[in-house]
Amino acid sequence: MQFDAQWLLLALAPVFLACIAWEAWHLSRTPPRNALDGATDSARYAWPDTLCNAALALMHQGADKLAWLVAVPVYAYVYRHFRLVSWQPGLTAWSALFVAQDLLYYVFHRASHRVRWLWAAHVVHHSSERLNLSTAFRQSLMYPVAGMWVFWIPLAMLGFTPTQIVAIVLINLAFQFFVHTQVIGKLGWLEYVINTPSMHRVHHARNARYIDRNYAGVLAIWDRLFGSYVEEDTRDAPDYGIVKPLASCNPLKATFHEWLAMARDFARMPDWRARLAALFAPPDWCERHDALRLATAMSGAPQGVSENNTEGEFGSRNT
Repeated sequence: MQFDAQWLLLALAPVFLACIAWEAWHLSRTPPRNALDGATDSARYAWPDTLCNAALALMHQGADKLAWLVAVPVYAYVYRHFRLVSWQPGLTAWSALFVAQDLLYYVFHRASHRVRWLWAAHVVHHSSERLNLSTAFRQSLMYPVAGMWVFWIPLAMLGFTPTQIVAIVLINLAFQFFVHTQVIGKLGWLEYVINTPSMHRVHHARNARYIDRNYAGVLAIWDRLFGSYVEEDTRDAPDYGIVKPLASCNPLKATFHEWLAMARDFARMPDWRARLAALFAPPDWCERHDALRLATAMSGAPQGVSENNTEGEFGSRNT
């Protein structure tokens, strides 16, 4: 575990670019299977979308480097003063780090769909209506502001050094590059072990049965264990993007549109409880709040009777 993952990712960059080039070439030679098949079209590369993905990747990388300058000292402080275990280098320590970080990634990813403050950053990754390998580069520079780095603090408490934490986070994200494709079908028994392209296509879909499902980073076990797994169904082909389409390939709009919407909702809420909910409740809370107030006003019932009522977790990603 004593190596610099930054160099690993630098070495993988040509591999990533070669995979994108091959996928784009392959898709350019692949006609739709039938007149109603949109899978090939939603996988094809389009210059505006691909350039937006590239710009977002560069912006994200710059913000990420700055974020580590803040996060690494925090991890070091927690490691020095609060660690619970001291690991000997070896396979056992590496395995524990891998499993612990992958579980924390699942927690972070699920929270990013359930907490609007986190969703405001994560929505960037979901805002394209195409899904191909370049979509993996579609990341937000606002992740540090949203607090992604906070989710890795428990790793320092578990006795892992800042270098090890940064390394395993980057390795986990590097693996996920390969699941952003429609070229690869289901992978048999591997679907029960690791995150696969089929699993991740479900995650990027806005179909009602697919929304807010399959949060896996590397291991598939967490979705099955915590009830968030849904299998891809050929009878319900994934439709990619967010429920309210972004309709823009401007990387700045992709980055900030939800932050601006959240700020507007925060400002118009009637009291501090509602303002906090506009920031930290599920992404669709404001719409349900408005609908309830309207229904209450139309029915003549007292205002605020059920404003804290919420729906079930799934099916609410609507920004």
